[in-house]
Amino acid sequence: MLQVDPLITVVGEACDGVEALEMARQMKPDILLLDLAMPNVAGMDALREMTLGGLTTRTIVLTGLIEKRQVLEALQLGARGVVLKDAAVEHLTECIRSVMQGQYWLDGHPVQNLVQVLRDLAVQTATPPKRTFGLTAREMEVVNLITEGCTNKDIAKQFGISEETVKRHLTNIFNKLGVGNRLELALFALNHNLAPDDGGQ
Repeated sequence: MLQVDPLITVVGEACDGVEALEMARQMKPDILLLDLAMPNVAGMDALREMTLGGLTTRTIVLTGLIEKRQVLEALQLGARGVVLKDAAVEHLTECIRSVMQGQYWLDGHPVQNLVQVLRDLAVQTATPPKRTFGLTAREMEVVNLITEGCTNKDIAKQFGISEETVKRHLTNIFNKLGVGNRLELALFALNHNLAPDDGGQ
């Protein structure tokens, strides 16, 4: 199906999770279509290994059923798209193009706001109660404002502090949570239920 598309070149095909990992590491393709139901190494485990291994290949997972908890886990592990196995060819090729352009793909269309999608999925799958991960009350407040899209200037104004103080809070938060930037912080917060369910109200 993919080989008839002039913009797509199929460079390899794996028969199980072990081979998929080996080929992805060797060939470093732009896109990897990963079946979640593979023998030897399951698709989710393969995705986890690739993410931990630092592979830059953008992964689209193929599944027979869109199960919210599974979708949430796949996105948390770095998947860029989720496609049903029986999806139309046009949907699959459109998904590939969207992911190549830096977008995420879910439920048959591009995702404009990944943070919001993760928030919704976390609520729908009954994410466990909040953990603080050693953050202070003020740091938790900063995290909540970051997930709402606030800038350092916004946060400084909200709390009546300087932007330098906000930066120090962020540095402490990054160190405690092991994240490197604001997007990673927002994703971590939503994945671990640090963000408020009521949108901060």
